[in-house]
Amino acid sequence: MTDTFARRPRRRHSLRATVGALATGALVAGTVALAGPASAQNVNSNQTGTHSGYWFSFWTDSPGTVSAVLGNGGNYSTSWRNTGNFVIGKGWSTGSDRAVSYSGQFNPSGNAYLTLYGWTNGPLVEYYIVDNWGTYRPTGTFKGTVTSDGGTYDIYETTRYNAPSIEGNSSTFKQFWSVRQQKRTGGTITAGNHFSAWSRAGMQMGRHNYMIMATEGYQSSGSSNITVGTGSADNGGGGNNGGGGNTGGGGSTGGNDSGSNTTNGCTVSWTRGEEWGDRFNVNYTVSGRSSWSVTVYPNSGQSVQNSWGATRSGNTFRSSGSNSFGVTYYKGSQNINYIPWGICS
Repeated sequence: MTDTFARRPRRRHSLRATVGALATGALVAGTVALAGPASAQNVNSNQTGTHSGYWFSFWTDSPGTVSAVLGNGGNYSTSWRNTGNFVIGKGWSTGSDRAVSYSGQFNPSGNAYLTLYGWTNGPLVEYYIVDNWGTYRPTGTFKGTVTSDGGTYDIYETTRYNAPSIEGNSSTFKQFWSVRQQKRTGGTITAGNHFSAWSRAGMQMGRHNYMIMATEGYQSSGSSNITVGTGSADNGGGGNNGGGGNTGGGGSTGGNDSGSNTTNGCTVSWTRGEEWGDRFNVNYTVSGRSSWSVTVYPNSGQSVQNSWGATRSGNTFRSSGSNSFGVTYYKGSQNINYIPWGICS
């Protein structure tokens, strides 16, 4: 860590992470279908759940100094005064490389972030794609840059030791950051561009847990009113990983015709195959392990239509004597060029 970063107290997430972990197992993965107009819901205690078709999370270590109102669809608003630490956001119970659109107002006085925020498991990673901030701009070990959605983001990596997380209160894990060079409030964040840039820098992600468009504040005051939804992906995202280089960890997420991912010495590679009007094939090859299990991650709206070469249980495929298998997917109606990636175990 840099000295500037280290001076910022990092004791966070204890209640938020625990609540998030409990909620994740109980909620249906993926994007929830949008519901009709919903009644506004006041939130001032630590909780997660669904509201008006979106998953939400609210956490604070200073009750009484921050409150939030969940509005219709992807809208939420919050105000805080001389708070300790808090985070509020709406999004999805399971993250992906989706394009996230948002709009609204963000008015911090002191330290705060406006960020696409989430976690992965196996490996455990806490990640931020920061579009706006208050008096403190996040930093860490510089790993390069990525250009996406009309702006350039600096990529940083930090590590937390024996800290609260979605897997417990004494975890050691990486934090991945993309921090926009110029502040903005509103636009689209193509998450997959950042995930791919992190991978090229050797920053390995795992299975997606939750993802929210969040307002976070620390020892500050302010207000925000944010509406989140699904946007159009920027497929031209690229980067210069001048600070990191490709060390072979992690893999390309969906959106490319081919890619790979390595976890604990087991590598799964994928290549797009034949394509028809409403479906397409993906061929997967596994190396580094003779007995393996691969879980694939279709995009929202995509589903498995058929498979061959492995034993299937839902979206998990197990070896049956071969080191390769194939899957036919229905395309769905959103991000139809997304290639479902896999994690090998």
